[in-house]
Amino acid sequence: MTDALILAYPWLRALHIMAVIAWMAGLFYLPRLFVYHAERAKAGDVLDVTFQVMEEKLLKVIMHPAMIVSWGAGLCLVAVPGVVQWDAIWPWTKGAALIGMTWFHVWLAARRIEFLQGSNSLTGRRYRIMNEVPTVLMVVIVLSVVIRP
Repeated sequence: MTDALILAYPWLRALHIMAVIAWMAGLFYLPRLFVYHAERAKAGDVLDVTFQVMEEKLLKVIMHPAMIVSWGAGLCLVAVPGVVQWDAIWPWTKGAALIGMTWFHVWLAARRIEFLQGSNSLTGRRYRIMNEVPTVLMVVIVLSVVIRP
């Protein structure tokens, strides 16, 4: 199994990078959709339904699969001998930020359900603020992996 992971390493790494890019695109775009949804649509109107379709497709077709592939490929990469220095701080900071990123994904999915039920209580301003969360987490992840403190 270890030999197969070593041989697959460049492919797993490429898959991981592509999946992370797709996931991050969704994590940046969905809160922006929520801003416009909260500010411009009224529950039940045509714009509300349009935003609901866009948000659902973004989550189900792009974000959920990208998150799953990111996690799967990432866990495979971690299993390759010598890739992770567990006595260093960087895998733990990356892991903590990744858990934060996953929490944010789940939080966004919960907000989509609120829009679906017509019970959204957050303002466009709040969604704009929350839109900064994935940026901060991305900075922590990239610095952790590249700088390896």
